[in-house]
Amino acid sequence: MDLLVYMKNRRIRHEGVLHTALSCDDILCNILLRLPPESIPKLIIVSKRWLHLICSSSFRHSYLSRWRVGFNLLGFFVCNYLYLGRPQGGAHRPRSEPALPLLSTSRECDDLKFSGILKKLGYFIDSSDGLLLVVVPKTYFVWNPITKEQIKLPRPRVYFEELCMAFIVEDSPDDDISYRIVRAKCESRFEEINVVTIETFSSKTSTWCYSKLRCSSTISLSPWISGTVIGGVIHWYAAQGNVAIYDPDHHDKHIALVKLPGPFDFDAQVVGESLDGCLQYGWSCKAGLQIWVLEKGLDGYSSLFSTDKQSNLSWSMRYKLNFKLMWKKNPSIATKCIARSKETEIMAFSPQNSETVFIRTGSNIFLYHFKSNRMEVIQYQGRGSSILSDFSKVVPYYKRAWPQSVSCGNGNGTT
Repeated sequence: MDLLVYMKNRRIRHEGVLHTALSCDDILCNILLRLPPESIPKLIIVSKRWLHLICSSSFRHSYLSRWRVGFNLLGFFVCNYLYLGRPQGGAHRPRSEPALPLLSTSRECDDLKFSGILKKLGYFIDSSDGLLLVVVPKTYFVWNPITKEQIKLPRPRVYFEELCMAFIVEDSPDDDISYRIVRAKCESRFEEINVVTIETFSSKTSTWCYSKLRCSSTISLSPWISGTVIGGVIHWYAAQGNVAIYDPDHHDKHIALVKLPGPFDFDAQVVGESLDGCLQYGWSCKAGLQIWVLEKGLDGYSSLFSTDKQSNLSWSMRYKLNFKLMWKKNPSIATKCIARSKETEIMAFSPQNSETVFIRTGSNIFLYHFKSNRMEVIQYQGRGSSILSDFSKVVPYYKRAWPQSVSCGNGNGTT
């Protein structure tokens, strides 16, 4: 009997210690931070306290710094660069063509597509973590599809006849969404210029800030193409087969220029982030595509932004794909692809992934898996004819796969 009493009292003390530990937010956070990403969505149903803690911006910031959390593909936006920066007397968008064409691959995107809000947002420029950057003549808006909030930005201070942009949503330890928008002037002629004029908007200050970036070589950015942001660093295409790299948080106002690998006779090109955190670059021509990675040095990519030493970083090819062989290894898809007569081209990388790439043939979109040589057909809702134009670029629309709740912070809807 004494043993039974002892065991019962020990169990009560153990439960009391456990309850006390789990009642402390700091201890609970330390426990949850060690759990893998696939378990987090299941834990939000334990209690309202756990839900609020997991969905909070402070916990999200700490967790994302520790783990690589995946992204959900919502759909694809179709950008027609004919209408952005349209000169006087230039091409007009037909009334039958939506300003913000969206090819939906998810229920959430279906709701967005048929809500009617896209007709009011203007032209698509870029997206980041689910937020949209759009423009109507001379006015920029940031739109949050979760809160349905449309934020009108103040007018930029400087007029650029031709420009390229970048949209950066930052991890913020508080409950406010923080972002930056960078406008960069594109020179119409490639002259002996080693300065890039930019204007940066910060949501923290709600103002535009004018500055100039120095480059060790002559530089001319390609207009009307949004920059690819990797780890807060912006990558823009530049003239003569280069990529321009700018880190807004670096103390020097310096923009680096890196020569891209491969020939200049490609039909399409994309940049992105590899699984091991490197800059990867892909290009395609009629015959096939190649994927290259910029190898990191001992100090990562820091040497790119150093003005007192030369960077010795080099590219290495990871994948090479012949389109004829690709179709041959996927005969069932090849026979069903009615637009196979159209040229096949690389479209986009999957986020933080080296093993898959989006390609398209006419209005057909595929996800190709390099290791298995398998093609996956991406089913979407939307007019196939809307992406047939030679001036259209199809851009994947993602949001980070992270639980959200109406009880947390900015009034986010549960996802």
